[in-house]
Amino acid sequence: MTKEIILDGESLTLDQVIEVARKGAKVSISEGAVEAVNTSRKIIDDIVASKKVTYGVNTGFGSLVKVSIPQEETRQLQENLIRTHSSGFGDPLKEDEVRAIMLIRINSLLKGYSGIRLLTIQTLMAMLNKGVVPHIPEKGSLGASGDLAPLAHMVLPMLGLGKAFYNGELLPGKVAMEKAGVPVIFLEAKEGLALINGTTVLTGIGALATYDAIELLKLSDIIGALSLEVHNGIVNAFDEDLHTIRPQSGQLATARNIRHLIKGSTLTTPATAERVQDPYTLRCMPQIHGASKDTVAYVLKKVEIEINSVTDNPIITRRGDVISGGNFHGEPMAQPFDFLGIGASEIGNVSERRVERLVNTNLSGLPSFLVKHPGVNSGFMITQYAAASLASENKILAHPASVDSITSCENQEDFVSMGTTAARTARDIVGNSRRILATELMAACQGIDFVKDRGQLGEGTQIAYDFFRQHVKFLELDKEIEIYDELEKATDVLIKGDLLRAVEEKIDLTIEF
Repeated sequence: MTKEIILDGESLTLDQVIEVARKGAKVSISEGAVEAVNTSRKIIDDIVASKKVTYGVNTGFGSLVKVSIPQEETRQLQENLIRTHSSGFGDPLKEDEVRAIMLIRINSLLKGYSGIRLLTIQTLMAMLNKGVVPHIPEKGSLGASGDLAPLAHMVLPMLGLGKAFYNGELLPGKVAMEKAGVPVIFLEAKEGLALINGTTVLTGIGALATYDAIELLKLSDIIGALSLEVHNGIVNAFDEDLHTIRPQSGQLATARNIRHLIKGSTLTTPATAERVQDPYTLRCMPQIHGASKDTVAYVLKKVEIEINSVTDNPIITRRGDVISGGNFHGEPMAQPFDFLGIGASEIGNVSERRVERLVNTNLSGLPSFLVKHPGVNSGFMITQYAAASLASENKILAHPASVDSITSCENQEDFVSMGTTAARTARDIVGNSRRILATELMAACQGIDFVKDRGQLGEGTQIAYDFFRQHVKFLELDKEIEIYDELEKATDVLIKGDLLRAVEEKIDLTIEF
């Protein structure tokens, strides 16, 4: 059982996001955060009582900032905000993404700069702990002023509105809340804006994609090392002395990982006068994989800052001032998530090229398409086509979203980040690249079965091969399998992470040196 995670607004980690989003860990609130929230709320209550005109408290929103709202209508103002801003479109975000979003929003509000009531935060936390998952369409956010549309969908069930999943069933929001035993609430002054004005959706989606990219990079080293052994690869390209004179962190880490993975292998070779070097997809793994590692390491740092940040507007300072600024703007994360997509795309690109080397008899020296009797059997022929299709799609998806902007809100919000699009495309690129790597893993293990009588696998690659063969068997004849099912099994092995964990029990893999 995963232990409860105490939220304080300051110390949430990406690993904890995964524990809550994917493993069902429960959360609670630290005493210090309770005090900060209550102090911030008192400032808002005093503003309401004094009738001091303050943006987001008793005015309209966006370009309607000059419209004052009477005190008796502030509750309706907040509800109207949620009803009208929930304008999303498309398939619902996945459960783990929504749970990550809820967690990060709670953590941000607990910093005590948003003027929200403790009761409102506790309601969102109860939903998270009891498994109420708001139905949030994945499209419709500009990433400034934050993720307004999708976060409004998150809030709807809190008011007994909208839709939510509970125990896997999509229900009216009010019904889902009743079944979970979570009372619905009314929103008071400032609370609607506090809940929806921030970068939480793009950060939640991007945080999960970042975690998956970290695993993807470690897997790329394992799988690339297996391909290296199929080709009797030259080990000199991974020599430590070569990489210390170009000390790029990811490059050093990749070379180190591969050295450890192939330690003891007799299926690799030192350079000889007759064979000096391998092609780039094998020889340059440290440089290629390493560049993506540096990208992901950078994005990880940005994610861990953002999940502990205040992205609301306006904010309530400790001295009692209300400042209208731009912390909701997604640009600080939009560019990193675009960068994440580029890094993950390159891992798919290089993996697909290694798949081609494996299935092409002219490059591998193995039977065409890695099947004993090519002709009547097509073997792995079309797996490369499918991988190439995904690699090509990634190149389109990797076009940066953050370079675009469309003005909104009567030109008040005249430069937006498109950060949520960046996060969603990064997520999709990671998924496509994972499938390409699963294809390479299948092909590499098939190739190993043709050459393993020539020698011994390395310490790490042997573990990976043995684990994989427990789930996906050697392809002898086409008539014995439907290759889609085998690819699904291979992909599932990577998604579950058990192969990576099995290797990491023996080999210390890293993305940073």
